[in-house]
Amino acid sequence: MAKRSRLAGRPGQRRPLQRPAARPDAGSRRPAASITSEELARAAELEAAILAEEKAATEARATRERSRRPGADAPGGVVYTSVPLATRAADEYRYVQRDVRRIILVGGFLLGILAVLEVLVNGLHLFTL
Repeated sequence: MAKRSRLAGRPGQRRPLQRPAARPDAGSRRPAASITSEELARAAELEAAILAEEKAATEARATRERSRRPGADAPGGVVYTSVPLATRAADEYRYVQRDVRRIILVGGFLLGILAVLEVLVNGLHLFTL
């Protein structure tokens, strides 16, 4: 069973609610439809500032998009829309050819290291394993 508090837990023992005094007279407020000339000027300033920020953001976005797009002299990554399939396949084949050359180069380098270690360990007996 939960422990009960002796304060303010019993019916009829609560303090009366603190209510604010009477509300201000509704007649003293101006209607929502009326706007002063100062408020209009401030709104125009804010709108001009917002439009300037939006224009700057749009220009920055366009600059970023232009820098992302590869130029005519950019290597690879070009999207072909109206190029024949054979041309696209030849371009892809160049990528594959380049990758195979790199794989062969790294493999040859590793085999060369193994050959040097073989000579050092078994031929010259510099290391004992």
